[in-house]
Amino acid sequence: MYIIMVASECAPVAKVGGLADVVHSLSGELDQRGHTVEIILPKYDCMRYDHIYDLQIAYRDLWVPWYGGAIHCTVWFGFSDGRRCFFIEPHSQDNYFNRNDFYGFHDEVMRFAFFSKAALEFMLKTNKRPDIIHAHDWQTGLLPVLLYELYQYHGMQQQRVCYTIHNFKHQGVCDEEVLWASGLQRPEYYGNRDRLGDDFSPRHINLMKGGIVYANYANTVSPTHAWEARHTEQGYGLGHILHVHQHKFGGILNGLDYEAWNPETDTLLPHNYTVNNLDGKYANKIALCNRLLLEEAYKPIIAYIGRLDTQKGIALIRHSLFYALDNGAQFVLLGSSPEARINDEFWKLKFELNDNPDCHLEIGFNEELAHLIYAGSDMVVVPSLYEPCGLTQLIALRYGTVPIVRAIGGLADTVFDWNDEHKSPNPNCQRNGYVFYDATPEGLESALHRAIGLWNSHPDIFRRLLVHGMKCDYSWKQSVQNYLNAYEHISVTKV
Repeated sequence: MYIIMVASECAPVAKVGGLADVVHSLSGELDQRGHTVEIILPKYDCMRYDHIYDLQIAYRDLWVPWYGGAIHCTVWFGFSDGRRCFFIEPHSQDNYFNRNDFYGFHDEVMRFAFFSKAALEFMLKTNKRPDIIHAHDWQTGLLPVLLYELYQYHGMQQQRVCYTIHNFKHQGVCDEEVLWASGLQRPEYYGNRDRLGDDFSPRHINLMKGGIVYANYANTVSPTHAWEARHTEQGYGLGHILHVHQHKFGGILNGLDYEAWNPETDTLLPHNYTVNNLDGKYANKIALCNRLLLEEAYKPIIAYIGRLDTQKGIALIRHSLFYALDNGAQFVLLGSSPEARINDEFWKLKFELNDNPDCHLEIGFNEELAHLIYAGSDMVVVPSLYEPCGLTQLIALRYGTVPIVRAIGGLADTVFDWNDEHKSPNPNCQRNGYVFYDATPEGLESALHRAIGLWNSHPDIFRRLLVHGMKCDYSWKQSVQNYLNAYEHISVTKV
């Protein structure tokens, strides 16, 4: 198949969050299976140009219709980690992508609405006719609308769209101006609640909603989160439209890049190890203690690695720290927050606990240290309030570090409680961690208590538990096949 990914991010050249990793990994896996994959991205001035090989102009004069005129663009081509990438550079006074940052501007919707239109115009003018256009998140929500309302009448009637939602919280809600800018016009038509009309803001349109309505197939990044988006507040108001289009909506679990995350070959670890020889893992625990000036003691190390924001359960992260210290465990944290208030709170906590030999808080992010914490810790806590998929628990399992998670979203699809006598529903993975349900201190403690108790009382069984986790297969292998099944279905079926 010929597949074009259209996204606002792709690792390693333009990365803010997990979206970038998914676009990078999914594209690579599809390519390895013999499919032709190309990626279209904005040409940001803040990209990692050192990760682009052989950057050159691919199309010099792309004129993209915008308002009553057109914006002149240059399209660049280069290889990034083996991926074929096109970068759209608009030349206009709006200066859409030369702002020294990826996101956070007042005209965010206009920037990415233009990018969506430019991507289609580039395909049209260069006669690119992919079997599948795979669009991602609200930034490309307008693309399927433009394709089926405009571009299919100009020679792109055979293209099918898969639309993946990574985060329902941000939906691209805006006023009708974007309709006039993009050439769609007719606000009374597109503003209808059955199309793009936002259910909660009169005279506003919702780009993510448009993506769901017009795509041939829409999905989010785990089966459980797909159910949550339809039936709970985690759909952030899109539950009704997801119900209307339930016949073409599902959940496909994200995979983990097993080449980048592999304790046997990880060059950032002082000691490599395998599921059959765990000596290196225990050596990494000592290295971690030395690195962070923790006391080398016969105690389990519990870690938190990730963003410090409301979604991740700030109060529960803090509670897990003190519960660990009060119950004979050590605690390590690596993360930072986009909110100054939360960062200040954890800096204050760091100073309060600075002399505690069983605790270390690293406010910020360090890639090398993250790998060492995954390898050297005994457990990782993930007490998220919501989690579309989550990579932390997948990495932890890969490195033989037992995840303690709340049963939500992708966490519920990948971690199965050690004390649950029933087999997990995943044929590639059996009981591999600890699970709690209520987002309360009592719920969290129920899982921490059992995990710490097993580590202390039955180290041989705890070792068997972590081996179970390492034997799980959460690579992209099955996830890619699920995407291919969706691609093939919408290619042969008029959905």
